[in-house]
Amino acid sequence: MPRQPIVTLITDFDTADHFVGTMKGVILNINPDVEIVDICHEVASYDIFDAAFTLAQSYRFFPPDTIHLVVVDPGVGTARRPLLARTGAYRFVAPDNGVLSLIYEREQNVEVRHITADHYFLNPVSNTFQGRDIFAPVVGWLSKWVEVDKFGDLVTDYAKFTSPKPKRVSDNLIKGVVLKVDKFGNIITNLTPEDVSQLFSENPPPFKIIINQQEITRLNLAYSMGKPSEIFAIVGSSGYIEICTNRGSAAKTLDVNRGVEVGVMLGSPSPVVPESA
Repeated sequence: MPRQPIVTLITDFDTADHFVGTMKGVILNINPDVEIVDICHEVASYDIFDAAFTLAQSYRFFPPDTIHLVVVDPGVGTARRPLLARTGAYRFVAPDNGVLSLIYEREQNVEVRHITADHYFLNPVSNTFQGRDIFAPVVGWLSKWVEVDKFGDLVTDYAKFTSPKPKRVSDNLIKGVVLKVDKFGNIITNLTPEDVSQLFSENPPPFKIIINQQEITRLNLAYSMGKPSEIFAIVGSSGYIEICTNRGSAAKTLDVNRGVEVGVMLGSPSPVVPESA
């Protein structure tokens, strides 16, 4: 008999209300032996990208056969479909609103099904809490090793978005954007060390990270290496370059939120030569 899979939860429900606990109750009522792990319940309300980012940063650190449930669902009660996606190692249950986009982007051979087998749902199905009535029971039955093809047919027209990619504007200028501001006020960009590999060479050039008309010229290895009130860059655990400050909020200091443009200027820019008269 195979081991019990783990079920993880990502929602924007917070824990002030009964929603998260009720979903767990539904899952445990179907499979009392399953292990449930809370990844995050403080995704920004209705924020599909924030949920997708949270999932992308966490899913692969779980054992094979883990079932990841994501309920950030501003379209609840409408015609949007419930989905079951399967990769080589994991299963994902979520609304068809793009919240699995980074999984589609990062994983090969993703199989996606429209969940239509309503005998697995609770009855009646609420128009406002389908996390309880559709998604949680489906996950409960999945955790009992019901085959994925029992839940519905394969689909290919699922909603997805493309995550923003850095753009090389010139030989010495790369532009990116802020993907997220975390709890500590660290500004997570979409720039990776590979995008600015010169900074990590044996003889790195001078550089400027330009964000909200501010310039950052220091790259540290750890948060605690920054001087008090100094704004600096670091490569965070997500693999992206972050803008931060030691024991403070870089986002508040720089008045920055998601979507703000970030530029990296490498080396000294060439002087502008005026045109001849």
